Amino acid sequence: MTLFEIIILAIIQGLTEFLPISSSAHLLLPAEVLGWRNQGLAFDVAVHVGSLLAVMIYFRNDILQMTGAFFKHGFSQQQTTDSKLAWFVVIGTIPAVIAGFLLKDLIETHARSAAVIATTTILFGLLLWYADVKAKHVQKLEQLTLRQTIIIGLAQMLALIPGTSRSGITMTAGLMLGLNRESSARFSFLLSIPVILGAGLLAVKDLLEANEAVDWSALIYGAGFSFVSAYLCIFLFLSWISRIGMLPFVIYRLLLGAVLIAFIFW
Repeated sequence: MTLFEIIILAIIQGLTEFLPISSSAHLLLPAEVLGWRNQGLAFDVAVHVGSLLAVMIYFRNDILQMTGAFFKHGFSQQQTTDSKLAWFVVIGTIPAVIAGFLLKDLIETHARSAAVIATTTILFGLLLWYADVKAKHVQKLEQLTLRQTIIIGLAQMLALIPGTSRSGITMTAGLMLGLNRESSARFSFLLSIPVILGAGLLAVKDLLEANEAVDWSALIYGAGFSFVSAYLCIFLFLSWISRIGMLPFVIYRLLLGAVLIAFIFW
């Protein structure tokens, strides 16, 4: 890859990992429109590392508090808000792990077409709009319940379908359950930590098995630009989402889906 391709793909990964706009659709566009080759396993690992570092550094205080509370109160009857939230992140991740283990090969074989990605980009974009319009926007993250966590975790399984958007579907579920926009986004971002870590470890495993040659400069640039774009994305999204709502992202998804459909039938 050229340096330009590395920068563009890393920024795309960093932004779309956390915005509710589907990373699959965006990573498909350079290949479809510009004819760029697949970036390879090593680069995939690098940009995942960048995204993971960004979300962990941004939420470092939350992570430290949750981790400390989990080991202090997590196995007792005197749960704190932080220990419960730590449990909820674990519980909310389990459905996606199980579904990924059972369905990964099936989805990669049959669901990674441009038609599927265009369709899910539009449909789940409309669902996000519906959830945002109908949501009560009253519940804070501290008031999250086990029932809500399980439902959000089950919704996250749908993100295995390309074009759905992991952040988009978890925010949609959170909004439908009554969480306010910022709380839906924060829990979605916290849920992303074990998911991104797991995806990165699987990519490392595949990389080691493939014995792929490594371009270290590409990896460094990829991780760096992914980190910067992901961190800025999280910061700006949480700063603005309560005011702007989900409509801008819904409109963007509809336009993106339309562009993909145009390329399918062009």
